[in-house]
Amino acid sequence: MSDSQDHNDKPGKRDSENDQPENPFEQLQKQLQEMFKQANVTVMPGQAEFFTESGGKGTSPKKPDDQEEDEREHVLETIRRFHLKPRDVKDYLDRFVIRQDEAKRAMAVAVCDHYNHVRRCLEHPESNATAYAKQNVILLGPTGVGKTYLMRTLSRLIGVPFVKADATKFSETGYVGYDVDDMVRDLVKAADNDIELAQYGIVYIDEIDKIAASGNSGGKDVSGRGVQINLLKLMEETEVNLVSQTDIMGQMQAMMEMQRSGKAGKRTISTKHILFIVSGAFTTLPELIKKRLNTHTIGFASSGDASDKPEAELLKYVQTQDFVKYGFEPEFIGRLPVRVGFDALEEEDLVQILEQAEENILCKYIEDFEGYGIEAEFKPEALREVARRAAGEKTGARGLMTVLERALREFKYELPSTVVKQLQVSDEMIREPDAELAKLLEENRHAQRGVHLQEVEAFAKRFSAQHGLHLSFEPEAANAVAELAEKENRTVHTVCERLFKDYPYGLKLIAKHTGDDHFAIEAAMVADPDGVLSKRVVESYREAEAEKTSADEPVSEKPEDGETP
Repeated sequence: MSDSQDHNDKPGKRDSENDQPENPFEQLQKQLQEMFKQANVTVMPGQAEFFTESGGKGTSPKKPDDQEEDEREHVLETIRRFHLKPRDVKDYLDRFVIRQDEAKRAMAVAVCDHYNHVRRCLEHPESNATAYAKQNVILLGPTGVGKTYLMRTLSRLIGVPFVKADATKFSETGYVGYDVDDMVRDLVKAADNDIELAQYGIVYIDEIDKIAASGNSGGKDVSGRGVQINLLKLMEETEVNLVSQTDIMGQMQAMMEMQRSGKAGKRTISTKHILFIVSGAFTTLPELIKKRLNTHTIGFASSGDASDKPEAELLKYVQTQDFVKYGFEPEFIGRLPVRVGFDALEEEDLVQILEQAEENILCKYIEDFEGYGIEAEFKPEALREVARRAAGEKTGARGLMTVLERALREFKYELPSTVVKQLQVSDEMIREPDAELAKLLEENRHAQRGVHLQEVEAFAKRFSAQHGLHLSFEPEAANAVAELAEKENRTVHTVCERLFKDYPYGLKLIAKHTGDDHFAIEAAMVADPDGVLSKRVVESYREAEAEKTSADEPVSEKPEDGETP
């Protein structure tokens, strides 16, 4: 390349004295366009995986095109022919979400109304002109009562794409770092970039109380008003660009797609039929509601004193004026006509979650133990003890996992390496896990030697399969390894890996010298593995050299009878 060419290719060049320098983005676009003209390519090396991940598919294997198309058509057909009744929806939710009957009824009605309207719009496009107020929802309740879980369960029932966003991701300006429009773009990614399917999805925004403007909310001022204004546009009806102006890679992908197909794809998605659901704990909102309920217009306390009502109960009486005092814009709250209050979970509710709810946290722990070949069963009194302790955590259903993890962590650590294959979880194990684990290990210590001997045999099989050398332990050697494992409180696998770390190389040398690939591990090798191995390697080398020397010596003829040698 000449000096002049090199100079002209530098960023920010001027074609003449009066020309303005190009900004980096414009220059990048020109360079990409020129590259596509010169090389007839659609995807550059290494980009396919990147765009697959950014497109929401992650690293999972791509489904066949016909399977993806069948699933897509099935979901779209479900929306076109939406037939669920509110009772159907609540009955389904009852299988997974305990209590919250009022919330489940409200959500069932709101969701059925919304998707019935979508169905009518698809059946009769002319009805799109009919005035319709979208039933976006705001969920209120303490942490761990099932707000997020209820929404995930709903989206699974209907089959539509679902994304969960966190309102705390929005920075102080409401734009930097995470644009509110990005939630809709994430919905498209969740639909495998199927825009038609994404436009009927559900966007769920948690911790919405964190974007309340400073004031009575008692929270940090995160310029929530700006975020609220931008969100209310989304929640009603607007067109969102599929590629953000700051998403350089997304724009590159769009350019490559245009180069490949010869035409620009759809660049926007409408939010008209996207259902928006927001939620928050609203920890200080009950105080505002209590003051309003306890005060007449003339300033005297009402006869219906709200002072003794639980905070979660007070949230069910929320009105728009309470939200405004909390720090929300009236226009923003106006886009959320359905207000749903969640009940706080008591101990009995937590027991029912463990005993009755499908896919509850117990399933995870049972599967964890099954992965180690251990059958775990929880006694009823153990479940009640878990619920009692979880209620004391004051984190709703999340407290169940906190208690179970604290109680069973050491059991999952110790038992997979023992003879124990069945575990009856009792209330004593929840109260005193360390003492109960020690007792269980002591009860089964007599049978532990057998497990260790089986693990020695398993190590020999793995060694043979991995290195092509046939390994076997003599009984005395196997017992010596088991004794070391018990003495050091380590697994047999760990002990064998340490003792015989040099044996793959050493035994291969011996096999090369002797031609024999079958080896017996003796007790002496356990006591001094490196010393014995070194000695055997030297011996095999000497034997090989001796055989070679013997083979190279000339063979003398025997004299006949009567002849002088």
